[in-house]
Amino acid sequence: MKNANKTRFARTAPWVALPIVAAVAFGLGGRLLGNSAGPQADPAVHAHETKETTWACSMHPQIRQTEAGQCPICGMDLIPIERSTDTEDARRVSLSERAKILARVRTAPATRLGSGGVQRRLLGRVDYDERSLRTVTAWIGGRIDRLHVSTTGERVKRGQVIATLYSPEVYTAHQDLIQARQQFERLQRTATPSASRAAEAALNASRDRLRLLGVPDGELRAMERADKPSERVRIRTPFRGTVIERLATQGNYVETGSGLYRIADLSTLWVQLDAYESDLSLLNVGQQVSIRVQALPGELFKGRVTFVDPVLDPNTRTARVRVEVKNQDRRLRPGMFVEASVQSEAAQEPAGEAPVVVPATAPLFTGRRSIVYVEVEDAEEPTYEARLVTLGPRMGELYPVLSGLREGERVVIHGAFAIDADLQIQGGDSMMTVPDDYEAPNDQTEASKPAASKPPASKRPASKKQKPRKPPAATGGHQDHMQGHQH
Repeated sequence: MKNANKTRFARTAPWVALPIVAAVAFGLGGRLLGNSAGPQADPAVHAHETKETTWACSMHPQIRQTEAGQCPICGMDLIPIERSTDTEDARRVSLSERAKILARVRTAPATRLGSGGVQRRLLGRVDYDERSLRTVTAWIGGRIDRLHVSTTGERVKRGQVIATLYSPEVYTAHQDLIQARQQFERLQRTATPSASRAAEAALNASRDRLRLLGVPDGELRAMERADKPSERVRIRTPFRGTVIERLATQGNYVETGSGLYRIADLSTLWVQLDAYESDLSLLNVGQQVSIRVQALPGELFKGRVTFVDPVLDPNTRTARVRVEVKNQDRRLRPGMFVEASVQSEAAQEPAGEAPVVVPATAPLFTGRRSIVYVEVEDAEEPTYEARLVTLGPRMGELYPVLSGLREGERVVIHGAFAIDADLQIQGGDSMMTVPDDYEAPNDQTEASKPAASKPPASKRPASKKQKPRKPPAATGGHQDHMQGHQH
């Protein structure tokens, strides 16, 4: 019996001891491993504890949740955002190289405007010089027997016959002239001196009557020598120029003072340019203007600003700028569309230095506030900072910066909307989270204060009346930028 029990214990002892040995070995190994690997794992645990992950919508950044899900507004999947719990600059955003390429970010340095100023381009058209517009009228009433100038566009000289009229009034006045001349000749030989003087006065009165009817002295002398009165009178133009409108038709009856032709002198023309409100501050009378016409490629015409309209057109919100151009060779024609380049001198600072300027594509506007994104120097990865600036009136393709930016700093000229969208998703002070117009300070110097003086947007108390703002429309590379950005 005892031998049987010993045999049974010998068979089961290894299976009972195996778990005990494994437990002891596992405990000793864990203790040894804990002593060696414990201190190395602390930094990782600490790094994990200093990161917090929130889930936000790329189209509605105001939607933030503590776990993954879908946006309650548009239904898009929320994306994770890891932010450090330490205090960071709320106006800075960093991109990876791949995200920078996808967003097509380009920068340019802020430069100081040269002494030559800037050129602003204005569009307009060629027009008549209003001072040269004339109307040839009929000095007497009658029927137009013949129009010697029958088409518009013909050039006429001063004193040229342009029409022949049948006029009973001229016929009667001519008949009186012939009778007064004959009476004067008879009385001059036989009558007393007083009678001769009376006849001469009647002759002079007949001459003056025809002069008042528009008969020149040359024709008047010929009419005085005639034996019978004429029924027709020739109308001459007292002006030279080009016929731009024919007002009468052959065979029509006209009254005294009726217009027959409109004539303009095309040796001097006006170019009427349309200038927007932002251009008016840098346009002055006397500025030199270079004019190019599409119909005459390669040719350049010169002129000077002679008038700037003090009233804006309420429909187009533009003011008319008049430029006087010489046109002796008649190559410019009224009605042509032109492109003019006006050399403008920028307003200088009190110290006499030219202002710092940035390309017109750099600023982002939010009411009265203007924001540019400045590239941060000596950063490990591409980093950009939102900067509030004060801008002057636009000068062509440039904006003068009055405060908030220094010469030489590189500003984003393409891709600023994508950077602003990334900063907005991270909860920073983006274009959409700066104060509204009614919250903007009156002092312009406050716009140039550093971003650190303002707490991050995520820690500022939200106003009860403030409604969530929608982000701006995404640019061409915004979706690629959001997909390729690595936080």
